[in-house]
Amino acid sequence: MNFKPYTSAILLSYCFLALSNNIIAQEGTVTINQDKDIDLLLAIKKQMNGSEDTSDRYKIQVYSGNINDAQTARSKVKTTFVNWKTSLIFQTPNYKIWVGSFRTQLEADRALLKIKKEFPSAFILKPEK
Repeated sequence: MNFKPYTSAILLSYCFLALSNNIIAQEGTVTINQDKDIDLLLAIKKQMNGSEDTSDRYKIQVYSGNINDAQTARSKVKTTFVNWKTSLIFQTPNYKIWVGSFRTQLEADRALLKIKKEFPSAFILKPEK
């Protein structure tokens, strides 16, 4: 019997398996050095972004006048612009309808372009508390 072709294949396979067990991948650890106050700052920022009543937000005023027309304007805003919060504000002697709570002037400008189609006298304001 001639086992020469099979013997070399088996010997080669055995060598390959024996050597592959000795190959080790690179291992390591990652250490993150982070200031402990970063988590606190992130929590404060998250709270500020979630708050709708911060004074550094821009609003769009769509109406100023009597209460009946203000309620009519508010219901029109709510049905036309469902994604934006509306507020009915009383500042003597007028009732005002404010729309949205925009973080930047650019966001407010983009919204104003849409709102002006329904309320041509609308304008951007930044209320002071």
